[in-house]
Amino acid sequence: MNILSIQSSVVYGHVGNSAAVFPLQRLGVEVWPINTVHFSNHTGYGSWGGAVLPTPVVEDIVRGLSERGVLTRCDGLLSGYMGDVSLGRVILDLVQKVRAVHPSAAYCLDPVMGDTDSGFYVRPGISELMRDEALPLATVITPNQFELEYLTGRPVVDLESTISAVNILRDRGPRVVLVTSLSRPDGDPNTIEVLGADEQSAYLIATPRLPLSVNGAGDATAAIFFAQWLMGASLPVALEKTVNSIFAVLALTAEKNAREIQLVGAQEEIANPPARFKAVRVR
Repeated sequence: MNILSIQSSVVYGHVGNSAAVFPLQRLGVEVWPINTVHFSNHTGYGSWGGAVLPTPVVEDIVRGLSERGVLTRCDGLLSGYMGDVSLGRVILDLVQKVRAVHPSAAYCLDPVMGDTDSGFYVRPGISELMRDEALPLATVITPNQFELEYLTGRPVVDLESTISAVNILRDRGPRVVLVTSLSRPDGDPNTIEVLGADEQSAYLIATPRLPLSVNGAGDATAAIFFAQWLMGASLPVALEKTVNSIFAVLALTAEKNAREIQLVGAQEEIANPPARFKAVRVR
């Protein structure tokens, strides 16, 4: 199984490819990472060193891969934060290049744009690119609740409206939708939920809220779920394995009172997820 992951990267900590590559490798996936930025640490620290890779450099990396003839063996593409519109278009061109030589290749779009606490935090044009150009190309999409509302233009206020919004997304292209960080007014305020849906069904899984605020968990979630699904797990099984793995990572992070998610410390739970939380069918 080969997944090409095109995202940001950091030296210290775990966001973007620095959160996605290791979990994928622990699952036995061969990962081809293209780093769109290379920073000392994630920007949440307030200061950092490093650089954004110029778009022509990323295009040149793609050209080199194409010349090796390896795109025919790319089973899936994963993208997350897109620094600007020009880079976003390079990513979408790459999806189409891969599909030209491997038509069954899946594309997982993690539409990183913002969240309920901070609103949008991407550059102008990115949210529109995600909605109008990236979404129709996606096989799997992994929005959080804020991103789901933006992409569909619908408020998410209860389970019914969540499923309705998911159906709108699926009608625009993706076969599978994974909604992360779901917090419904009609749900348990002491839990956080994840909902997975495909053309046949929808499943919900809830975990206790943990006393932490970290970066990178969404990036790892998208990577793990995409890999589990690509490797043939059914929707509820892929959902359960993903959520149980991520909860183990976050529980260890909370136990250590760490600012960075403990991917290495919880690697056994990534490779062999515990069966603690079960998915419940809601459609």
